[in-house]
Amino acid sequence: MFTPRWKKESKLLYKGARKFLNYKRDLLEEEKISGIEEARDKLLKAIKEGNRDQAREAEKLVNKACEGALPRYRRPNALQENIEVFFVAIVIALGIRAYFLQPFRIPTGSMRPTLNGIIGHQLEREKFPAFHVKAWQAVTGGRKYIHKKLSAGEKRYIRTHPTRRDPRGMPLPYIEQRQKLQFFTETTIHFEDGVEKISAPRSALEKMGVRTGEHLQHSPDGSRWWLAPNTVVSGYTTSGDLVLVDKVSYNFRRPRRGEVFVFDTRGIEGIQQRSNSPQGAGSHYIKRLVGVPGDSLEVVGSDLYVDKKPAEEKEIRQVMRGEGRHDGWPGYQLAASEGRARWERFLDDPGDVLELKSRADQMAAGMGGIEATLRREYAAMGDNTRNSLDSRYWGPVRDYNLVGPALFSLWPLSSGHWGLIK
Repeated sequence: MFTPRWKKESKLLYKGARKFLNYKRDLLEEEKISGIEEARDKLLKAIKEGNRDQAREAEKLVNKACEGALPRYRRPNALQENIEVFFVAIVIALGIRAYFLQPFRIPTGSMRPTLNGIIGHQLEREKFPAFHVKAWQAVTGGRKYIHKKLSAGEKRYIRTHPTRRDPRGMPLPYIEQRQKLQFFTETTIHFEDGVEKISAPRSALEKMGVRTGEHLQHSPDGSRWWLAPNTVVSGYTTSGDLVLVDKVSYNFRRPRRGEVFVFDTRGIEGIQQRSNSPQGAGSHYIKRLVGVPGDSLEVVGSDLYVDKKPAEEKEIRQVMRGEGRHDGWPGYQLAASEGRARWERFLDDPGDVLELKSRADQMAAGMGGIEATLRREYAAMGDNTRNSLDSRYWGPVRDYNLVGPALFSLWPLSSGHWGLIK
């Protein structure tokens, strides 16, 4: 407490020189080691005698001895230091993304009005605003303008998918939707005469001029697909919400009924089968978790019943009753009748029940402890069940698919959803 400041600093340098020797001893010549130790001895002597001037001179000797011990070492210049900081920042960011928080862009409107997906709006090219207006709209709301002619005066034939068929064995059109860099959604149409890529999900393309039946057509036997003559994609998309997903919580607690969560789609056959539909397969989905292992789910009117009783969770009841942000929305619905003959469905007709298996159920079926845990089942439904490919169509999500609860909506600021997700 009463030690002079100069003496504290000299002691720190003395200890630092000792650490330098310990770390670099195998790289130093004996002559250099002796020089450093001699300079340290002089510094220690000056400290013990309380001679400030001699201590200052000894500090210079210690610094010079240490700096000259490795003459080939060069201090990195400003560019090298900045590059090093940049790569360290990338490594830290990747670590955070892998283990703690992961960003996701929502491509579809299945969670409206809680969260927005990418929404398409049809608009003629002549009505597009000036460049500076488009730039401002892109920054504040993620709006992107698209105009692309996909077919001219004649129909343009689309290749059929090399492997995917519907349950009747009919080939599906080769239209792929995928995420780029985790944030951007792109639709690729494989024509017989080339490939067209559009920076929007297929659901948005339907709003901007590529509607199934009207523009996307097929032969009576389903063997050939084409776009009608003069099909044009023209309009703009508004960005889907960018959300942060908590990848830690599910390691310490069970998923809770009513929360918004993210899961991957591996092993969910019903999603893969519908990969060519507007709500087709993506690597990850975001929905509301409406059922946990052991639940029995039914849709009765616009209500969701859990074990023969209306769900009690506040978030689910708001969807059911059209309360708060959900005012005017229809609540929960049974699966739409379209495609009934093509794929298996789970909540299709009044009285249908979706049973979610627990760990005990899986163990009773002969699975081991770890496998039984990984195969616990959950149910996922979009808040916008009029336009959501969810557990009504493809059944349960298993434990190994879970990523984590959606935590925070980051952008766009103009969506009205910024903040914690409920």
